[in-house]
Amino acid sequence: MNVRKVFVTLAIVILGGVGALSIAWPPILWVLILVIPLIIMGILDMTQTKHTIKKNFPVIGRFRYLLESIRPEIMQYFVETDTEGSPINRLFRSLIYQRAKNVNDTTPFGTQMDVYKNGYEWMDHSIYAKNHDELDHNPRVLVGGKDCKKPYSASILNISAMSFGALSNRAVLALNGGAKKGGFAHNTGEGGISSYHKQPQGDLIWQVGTGYFGCRTKKGEFCPDTFEKNASLDNVKMIEIKISQGAKPGHGGILPASKNTEEIAAIRGVEAHTDVNSPPSHSAFNSPEGLIKFVKQLRDLSGGKPVGFKLCIGKKKEFEDICLAMISLGIKPDFITIDGGEGGTGAAPIEFSNSMGMPLRDGLSFAIDTLIGYDLKKDIKVIASGKVLTGFHMARVIALGADMVNSARAMMMAVGCIQALQCNTNTCPVGVATQDHKLIKGLDVADKTDRVYNFHKETVKSFIELMGAAGVSNPKDLSRKHLNRRVSMSEIKMYSELYPDVVAGSKLKA
Repeated sequence: MNVRKVFVTLAIVILGGVGALSIAWPPILWVLILVIPLIIMGILDMTQTKHTIKKNFPVIGRFRYLLESIRPEIMQYFVETDTEGSPINRLFRSLIYQRAKNVNDTTPFGTQMDVYKNGYEWMDHSIYAKNHDELDHNPRVLVGGKDCKKPYSASILNISAMSFGALSNRAVLALNGGAKKGGFAHNTGEGGISSYHKQPQGDLIWQVGTGYFGCRTKKGEFCPDTFEKNASLDNVKMIEIKISQGAKPGHGGILPASKNTEEIAAIRGVEAHTDVNSPPSHSAFNSPEGLIKFVKQLRDLSGGKPVGFKLCIGKKKEFEDICLAMISLGIKPDFITIDGGEGGTGAAPIEFSNSMGMPLRDGLSFAIDTLIGYDLKKDIKVIASGKVLTGFHMARVIALGADMVNSARAMMMAVGCIQALQCNTNTCPVGVATQDHKLIKGLDVADKTDRVYNFHKETVKSFIELMGAAGVSNPKDLSRKHLNRRVSMSEIKMYSELYPDVVAGSKLKA
């Protein structure tokens, strides 16, 4: 059947019929209010050249694009099960919302997880579980090596890197306000330090990326003077050099023109309303030795604050070369953040999100083992960053050797993110990842500040309870032997078998 001919025929018949009937009954002309727009739509569909479906099936073909536009919502609310959704399933989304709202987060009737499926993981509990009064309910990690004059006592859970620009001003205010209230740190992301980071006075980890936003020259190179000025701010507690991030390792940050407002451009030192793509690598150094010397330079300029770097593990030899540079120069970073290649909050080409960079647990275990092998781990704190949503996720990476944990997506959800997957389009419906003021105004900063605080408090609490159930009173005592993974229907392996421990200094003897 030729739909186009049918449409034209119906249009002629309806217009002719309405015209004839209007002679006897004029009110029927009101039908044209509905009919004429449909006819115009059909004519436009038949004459356009971009969409074959609309051209071949005028008006009707538009329903295909309507259904496609609401497919994510249909999948999320009506199709996916509690454990199937991606990137974060409904089970974990609901848990984050419950903890952020400080409401009942228990679950009835047993687990929904398939405990006999390959990949299922669990912790070993002890019949000698620790009583709550034996546990430290606010574990802190002191970050700062021998060359650090201003070490920082950090919470075991902090907010991972998300820039103002990627996030709205109200989202940044809520995140930093929650950090201030809960005594944990807020990573600025590579977009620089804005007034919204400063206003609540929450502790900051200032991230310096390849674009050097907040410390760049007009040519986009590193500027020591502006760095020193911003690094001296009281609420800047640590500085993190971003080498790469899990969402797009080796690519550089992306800020679309629609999000690059006059205010954001002024903070970053770039031209407003243009796409801002950070370089894939740093211009301040191009070798392992250069990176380590840059660490020292930033530590000196900051007055001795803790300085480290963040990366997603790629070529293993490059990380080993960095370790060798630390030894040869006698300079060590105060911390290293390991991100996972499974992606994060940032907009990224799908090939990078899906197929570039080592996943967190593999990258983290490699980095920890390499640092131990070169006898460096004792002087460097390691932060795990990558899809950490629950107390178990915290326990898992700490058992692998991390000292502390950063979370981004869970913190976004605590602020109100509903996983609409519109972070890169400036149309985030809840005002979290957009610069559209009509959408931002719906985000209540005071309410979301409390939610960020609650999520942090309840998630750390769940981690402490898990640790106590395992018979452990200090996070440092969690080890790979405490976790198990099903590798087949009939085989279970401890993490200590999957990721065997190495002997301290063993790589120095090789």
